[in-house]
Amino acid sequence: MNLVLLFPEDLVAPDLARLSGRRLAHVREIHGAGVGDDLAVGLLGGPMGRGRVLRLDEERLDLALTLDQAPPPKLPLTLVIAVPRPKVLNRVLAAAASLGAARIVLLNAWKVEKAYWSSPRMQPENLREQMILGLEQARDTVLPDLRLARLFRPFVEDELPDLLQGGTGLLAHPGTGEAAPKVLVPPITLAIGPEGGWIEAEVQSLLRAGLKPLDLGPRILRTETALAALVGRLF
Repeated sequence: MNLVLLFPEDLVAPDLARLSGRRLAHVREIHGAGVGDDLAVGLLGGPMGRGRVLRLDEERLDLALTLDQAPPPKLPLTLVIAVPRPKVLNRVLAAAASLGAARIVLLNAWKVEKAYWSSPRMQPENLREQMILGLEQARDTVLPDLRLARLFRPFVEDELPDLLQGGTGLLAHPGTGEAAPKVLVPPITLAIGPEGGWIEAEVQSLLRAGLKPLDLGPRILRTETALAALVGRLF
């Protein structure tokens, strides 16, 4: 946790926050903070700054707030990610949030098992928690806009073209031999398939919608590895 992320309900006054639970434990056990120390803090959806420790014990953490900094700007990036295995989903969401993606679409695909959608990790509270962990890591306060697209065809045919208006759309798919365009017009929409890859019919649908193929090379990468590699290459 590089940033203590605050929620509106933590504020007992405009310049005073009171915390307990996970964040209190982290500050005590990992940061090793004490009364008088300053911590990097930020208000969810709002400014960042410093929090001076006024009280820190087993029951609560009180912070005197100075919130005078803007959060880092979002990347002009929409990630369209085929839903990964539940145990991978948490890492992917946290990574996407920490990298600064403005929007995330979790999309169904042929190789996405139906059971993934009913996993507890797909519950809204878990999805939000993982993105919050990514924000804390990256020192950001603004959550990505998250969208769940359970139906592949309606999303690709009806919604994806609108996302691509005025920008660049890229389809990560091995074997195409295509490198990233030399000129990328933002905003960028990047589609990353399941670990088994998109099937050919999905590839053709995504290309018809306006995405251009992008090949990372002959290696087959895990979703979170491909995500980091692609964002690093594009930005």
